[in-house]
Amino acid sequence: MKLKNLLPSKLGFGTAPLGNMFRQIPDAEALETVEAAWENGIRYFDTAPFYGAGLAEIRMGEALSKFPREDYVISTKVGRLILDEAEDRSTRNIEDTRDIFKYGRPNKVVHDYSYDATMRSIEDSLKRLKTDRIEIAWVHDVAQDFFGDEWIRIFESARKGAFVALDKLRDEGVLQAWGLGVNRVEPIEILLDLEGPRPDGFLLAGRYSLLDHSRALQRVIPQVVKRGLGIVAGGPYSSGALVGGPNFEYAPASESILQKVSKIKAISDKYGISNKAIGLQFVLANPAVAAVIPGASKPSRIKEDVEALETIIPEAVWQELRQAHLVDDSAPLPTGA
Repeated sequence: MKLKNLLPSKLGFGTAPLGNMFRQIPDAEALETVEAAWENGIRYFDTAPFYGAGLAEIRMGEALSKFPREDYVISTKVGRLILDEAEDRSTRNIEDTRDIFKYGRPNKVVHDYSYDATMRSIEDSLKRLKTDRIEIAWVHDVAQDFFGDEWIRIFESARKGAFVALDKLRDEGVLQAWGLGVNRVEPIEILLDLEGPRPDGFLLAGRYSLLDHSRALQRVIPQVVKRGLGIVAGGPYSSGALVGGPNFEYAPASESILQKVSKIKAISDKYGISNKAIGLQFVLANPAVAAVIPGASKPSRIKEDVEALETIIPEAVWQELRQAHLVDDSAPLPTGA
């Protein structure tokens, strides 16, 4: 099924923050955030076992269990198994996890993209999510940002294992769609060139945002459109940099990124709108993008996202962004500017 036909709305909710990403989030606040998403009309929820070693899935499942299952869509991810045993944090591979979920559950996380592990991962996620089905499964992080020079070997493991398993589950009707959930375009390029697997789309995080979109426009989006697939855009605020945060790609933003944000903000301030509104509406202007899934750890952030999406942005804003070379010349804009 095409992602655009499967996803109930353009705005979804990325639940990585619910895994205690960067900070401790009280259970009550996490549940209230999911409920705020529901109250604001959001019906697509993306999660992953990796987020807090199952914590985000547990919290999301708890919050959504009170609502009719047929009224919302879930995507989760495969490639990492969450074990019952606790991890020895003194031996943790910081390069791999980037320590962004150090406040999550202590359970050991094991990378495994094999066929059997994929099947087990789906079963485990169903239990944590308190549901009998998952609509979309993404193969998580088979890219160089997590695995360095080993990423091709990991991708090959997923090709022989996870891709085959998810193809089977989709064809049997257990899933409705599958694809890659990555922060880089290269794995998508490779998968699109393969003969065997038949993905339905991709979750591309951070690579189609106002601050970083040229490579995706050049290298994957034309092929995605040609094949009638779709993209779910994650990280539209570029780890918070676009909206005034200090980080870009989970690390301190470079001077060039900060300067770019400043230039965008000068334009948004001039017209009395927010960078958040410009960022969300820019992403959704591309016809290949089926939905955007900003993350949130507070109920107030959900309301801000909805308001940003509903903000009326003058055409002159897009014209100034184009003239200032803050968006790629080939990037679709909401008004066609």
